[in-house]
Amino acid sequence: MPQRVAITGASGLIGGALSAFLIDRGDEVLHLVRRPARTAAEISWDPAHRVLDPGALAGVDAVVHLAGVNVGDKRWTPSRKQEIFASRVDGTHTLAAALAEADHPIRMVSQSAVGYYGSDRGNEVLTEDSESGHGFLAEVVRAWEAAAEPARAAGLHVAHPRTGIVLAPGAGAMGPLLRLAQLGLAGPIGSGEQYWPWITLRDTVRGIAFLLDHPDVDGPINLVGPAPARQKDIAAELARQLHRPALLPAPGMGVRLYLGEFANDILGSQRVMPGRLTASGFVHDDDTLPKAIAWLLDHR
Repeated sequence: MPQRVAITGASGLIGGALSAFLIDRGDEVLHLVRRPARTAAEISWDPAHRVLDPGALAGVDAVVHLAGVNVGDKRWTPSRKQEIFASRVDGTHTLAAALAEADHPIRMVSQSAVGYYGSDRGNEVLTEDSESGHGFLAEVVRAWEAAAEPARAAGLHVAHPRTGIVLAPGAGAMGPLLRLAQLGLAGPIGSGEQYWPWITLRDTVRGIAFLLDHPDVDGPINLVGPAPARQKDIAAELARQLHRPALLPAPGMGVRLYLGEFANDILGSQRVMPGRLTASGFVHDDDTLPKAIAWLLDHR
């Protein structure tokens, strides 16, 4: 049955792809925007000041909350870190509080991140039952998920897809690596031994849609591929399919000088598995690294 789904962050990488996917399958999609609504398909809100009229959500079946500033496009100054934190916590609390006050139950899919597990867990296999880690992003994610408590306390279904590194052409974490690989310059970043919990953009979108269709699958859900790979192997597979070499390493010291504190998360290892997602019946389209890289390159 078609659903009426409201999306925050609809202009972003995942939000844009999700909107198109849901519309294509017959759902009605509304966008929450931070300005006066211009069409019937928009809902105005002000997350910075925690303003959202519950009445504006009339007829909405579910809300997908994706809004938040980019964590990797600027150095983490104290003011930038505060912006990252506030953009996630304030928006989530605003939305959860409005859902709790709405006159009918509305499901909430509130994006989270594998940053919950900390920046470097080595070879440890991480599931939804694993403890949270250390570092700035782990702190952010804990507060981010906790901010949805008003919706949970009201008895609503709330899912937190802890998204990994999204493989998307020309965007996200893979954008720079893909450009280097096309020039034959990709290679290990730091040791290259660190696990990257990748997932393709199409499986990210399909995974979120799966959570919309299965409200009983709530709480934290690792939204990652079933075969996390070491960074050097991702670079090597990119190079293999592009018929380029993958030999030039990026020393850890240089990465730290360039990226600052965020380098800890690029150089760290997170061997995250999608345990609850696959146990619930979700099947990845891109279940191996070669398939994922092939899809990425086909959609450049």
